[in-house]
Amino acid sequence: MSEVLSQNEIDDLLKALSTGELDVEAYSSPKEAQVKDYDFTRPAKFSKEHLRTLEIIFENYGRLLYTNLPAYLRKNVQVEVVNSEAVAYSEFANALSNPVLLCMVDFEPLQGKVLMELAPTLGYAIIDRLLGGTGETLEKKRDFSEIEISIIERIISICIELLREPWANVVELNPRLEKIETNSQFAQVVSPTEMIAIVTLNLKIGDIEGLMNICLPFLTLEPVMDKLNTKYWYSTMKAKEEAVYEETIEMLISKAKIPIKAVLGSSSISVADFANLQKGDIIKLNSGIEDELTVYVGNISKFKALPGSADDNYAVRVTSIIREE
Repeated sequence: MSEVLSQNEIDDLLKALSTGELDVEAYSSPKEAQVKDYDFTRPAKFSKEHLRTLEIIFENYGRLLYTNLPAYLRKNVQVEVVNSEAVAYSEFANALSNPVLLCMVDFEPLQGKVLMELAPTLGYAIIDRLLGGTGETLEKKRDFSEIEISIIERIISICIELLREPWANVVELNPRLEKIETNSQFAQVVSPTEMIAIVTLNLKIGDIEGLMNICLPFLTLEPVMDKLNTKYWYSTMKAKEEAVYEETIEMLISKAKIPIKAVLGSSSISVADFANLQKGDIIKLNSGIEDELTVYVGNISKFKALPGSADDNYAVRVTSIIREE
């Protein structure tokens, strides 16, 4: 039932019409229906809700990379979700450069393959770090050798194994690295017109920064699309106590290797004496035979110990702990 106007309201309307404040044609002419174009070559298979849920999943994945990778690379790792979008696979493939690090991942029990593209600069930095370097990248890009690919596979396999936990609320995954391709032409996992979701992560390993793109085809995610919404994801999310994260961090720290050394003593000699040292010469130290040695953990003095041997090896027996407090 329409609202009935009062006499005063009718008088105000008539006055507005007579003075020209209201345009009769603007109210009497019917509005044209807005027609929205639909691109059949890019069907809207991923909604904003789907993409937002994928961002949440990979934000959780980024936190796992942040806590786990430093234990293997001995470098600070920062991860941030940059963007998520739905595009045709051909757009993703055409944007790839050569050489490229394309990791083909089996998303069992889901059908199809998922691609993880790692920036070559990050690949060079990982190789340099694992081979004892400082984690520098190459200024000029070149192809990766088979040995370098094998080294990178170790880190990529760890990254893929970490996908289990973020996806646990959607599907129980058993992800597995199938192979790494350095040529984008050999990584045609779906039809060029097939729609895919791309989640972009920004990785920073030490001072080296690069992108990781995760390509998720619609055919692979189709069986679980109903679960890719924030309402379902939060309702099934398992709350974890802070103690679990503390335990995980402690476990990762306990695996870290640190250098330890016991210093027998020190001495000062002239440059001339040092240049004339011969086999059999004796250098007198500033410590006695019965004196305790200082044991350094890294560059910090932590223990006092006495020298000895164990199983035909030199050894020290800790006698006291040096506590700074």
